[in-house]
Amino acid sequence: MPIVMTHVTYSPAGIKGVIQDGGSKRKAAVKQMVEAAGGKLHAFYFAYGDTDVVIIAEYPDNATAASVAMAVGGAGVVSSFRSTVLITPDELDAAAKKSVTYRPPGAKG
Repeated sequence: MPIVMTHVTYSPAGIKGVIQDGGSKRKAAVKQMVEAAGGKLHAFYFAYGDTDVVIIAEYPDNATAASVAMAVGGAGVVSSFRSTVLITPDELDAAAKKSVTYRPPGAKG
């Protein structure tokens, strides 16, 4: 099951909604959405700067993670929604053991 870290930046309407409803209600709503999609919310933090919220969630598959991203993006309350798929140290170890042939751009052969 992929684990995804998402950085969310709210639009002005989204910020107004968070101010109105509060942070705890927003976290509960996100948890409900992730769990209804078959996933698990690992972390939910508000931030300030370029990112308003950081979420780490586990989904059954990448298609489910993408469907959550589309639902949130289509709601019109975020101005930026960036996701990064995270991998465990064991997964990186397995990747390092795989052999891949690569020809860089402009290389002969």
